[in-house]
Amino acid sequence: MHKVGIIGWRGMVGSVLMERMQEEGDFNKIKSYLFSGGLKGEKAPDYTNCHETILNSDNLEELMDMDILISCQGGDYTKKIHPQLRAQNWQGIWIDAASALRMDEKAIIVLDPVNKNQIEQGLNRGVKDFVGGNCTVSLMLMGLGGLFKEGLVEWMTSMTYQAASGAGARNMIELLEQMQFFSQKYSSQLTANAATTALEYEKLMTGSFNDSQFPKEQFGHPLALSLLPWIDVKMENGQSKEEWKAQNEANKILGTNKTIPIDGTCVRVAALRCHSQAFTIKLKKSVDIKTIESLIAEANPWVELVPNERDITCQKLTPAYTTGTMKIPVGRVRKMTLGDDYLNAFSIGDQLLWGAAEPLRRTLQMVL
Repeated sequence: MHKVGIIGWRGMVGSVLMERMQEEGDFNKIKSYLFSGGLKGEKAPDYTNCHETILNSDNLEELMDMDILISCQGGDYTKKIHPQLRAQNWQGIWIDAASALRMDEKAIIVLDPVNKNQIEQGLNRGVKDFVGGNCTVSLMLMGLGGLFKEGLVEWMTSMTYQAASGAGARNMIELLEQMQFFSQKYSSQLTANAATTALEYEKLMTGSFNDSQFPKEQFGHPLALSLLPWIDVKMENGQSKEEWKAQNEANKILGTNKTIPIDGTCVRVAALRCHSQAFTIKLKKSVDIKTIESLIAEANPWVELVPNERDITCQKLTPAYTTGTMKIPVGRVRKMTLGDDYLNAFSIGDQLLWGAAEPLRRTLQMVL
């Protein structure tokens, strides 16, 4: 059996990865070793074929003993450890959730329902580094993969609505704390006051944004009852880095010869889990809507085409419907008034599954 080391298995992405590996029986096919900085030497959880002791995630000798390493530890860890392993001539396979190596020319961004051939060819020619893509990019390509495969996309915009958990576990908790703060304000000052108007409620709540006790250490600003139209650092061209990733990562995954322009605005919203995206797609030619719907629906087994009707749209194109599932609902598919070759669409997906953990799990299976 291959020795597979897993780093960052207690974090959000790592926890989802471990759940999926258990569900799919992946631990039966490997000898797994769990690595941690804080828990080194302690007894490991009781996974099938798992080494009984947690190993040290900073110990190069222990890491180099693995055939495959899967890291969900974050970019700082990758930047520190990965170069050291390669400098020591470690020839194992590195599978990573972080962004640090995505645009490295020696690394392949993995999303096998879209670029399985690219991954297989990379394995055959000795590529050693495989990296999961940005969550919104992966979800966008899962949902609209049929249009890209058919070569129909001239350019597109992707306006994202990204959940708090995309920023990390602490940010997710802070959103809940912000909600709790509002709830306490409401119950203590407005209980049983039937004469209070909606505007008075609103003034009380939004006035709390400036309260010195309002929790905003992680986001730096209120997210509950609000939104934040900026994610990640600023690039020289005025994009945020999250917006920059859409074009650069998508084209690398697709292996395009000519860059498909993709841009938009990335927004953090007060959802706990699941990222949504609204698309404006410029097609290379006019295609009838039934053909477009078929291309989207048949791209992979996880896409769920949602009819462009109000009730089913409000039921299925939501985090409430999608959270914790492998589904990629795509709806609001219609021609735009801009012209017959302009297409509108909206998609949603669980960014901790297809947007993060699942491509890593499936890449491990391809490596094995």
